[in-house]
Amino acid sequence: MSSQKPPFSLKDISRPDGGFAMLAVDQREAMRLMFIASGQTKPVADSMLTDFKVAATRILSPYASAVLADKQYCFDQIVEQRVVADSCGLIIAADHFLPGNGIPVDSVEIDKTVDPFTAREMGAKAMKLLVLWREDEAAETRLQMVDEFVARCRSAGLVSIIEPVVRPPRSGWGFDREAAIVAAAAELGSTGADLYKAEMPAGGKGDEKTLLAACQKLNDQMAMPWVILSSGVDTDIFGRAVRIAMKGGASGFLAGRAVWASVIGATDPLTMLRDVSVPRLKRLAEIVDEGMSQR
Repeated sequence: MSSQKPPFSLKDISRPDGGFAMLAVDQREAMRLMFIASGQTKPVADSMLTDFKVAATRILSPYASAVLADKQYCFDQIVEQRVVADSCGLIIAADHFLPGNGIPVDSVEIDKTVDPFTAREMGAKAMKLLVLWREDEAAETRLQMVDEFVARCRSAGLVSIIEPVVRPPRSGWGFDREAAIVAAAAELGSTGADLYKAEMPAGGKGDEKTLLAACQKLNDQMAMPWVILSSGVDTDIFGRAVRIAMKGGASGFLAGRAVWASVIGATDPLTMLRDVSVPRLKRLAEIVDEGMSQR
């Protein structure tokens, strides 16, 4: 009899009906900048990020189908403290951010310190990779990185999630963000990854008919299930964005800012997470269930 463990599947990070209501707490320097922007007067120590991520996971994971965490600040801690709800799958970020040109994430590579077998032993069911897409950079380089990432996931039976995010060309060419989102999906939406985490067209702004058409156009590029992220979408319209995206073919969301951003820097973040973030996440999960029931 083989001792090899069976692979995980999308069912391990989804809701019972197959939709995804996933929470992200893997923001790194971006979260530090959020604390600074909130008016934090003292230096934002790494421990502040860790404490917030652990608390958010403990309070919110019972209402999420999965939670995405980063090794740099919180993965080990949330595992050691056993704060992930039993009903919630655990995803580890396997991307290493390289700063440059005045921004915290100028390029990305696979984080080889995240061992897929160790991650699985610690409870992870999936890994996630951020892929920066620029029109003037070689597609072959991105595709090779995704192929390597997927192979690493499969070697340990983990689900693979890719997160293509578009950026302006380095050459200074004109930048059409909406066209770039579609082009990125055309390039990366038919790779061997299990799930695609996409930017919401137009940041979720505009009339429903136009947004729906944009989501359907995005969906046409996909050979895998896809979800939307919340970065770039105003919190008060993210639920609407999820609903429209699901009508256009998406299967839910993997989001952090839309759930907990307003809690950053609060005097009593634990109370705010319970009183503000929990209802938001519960309603977003309901929207996902409603969308799946209409299929």
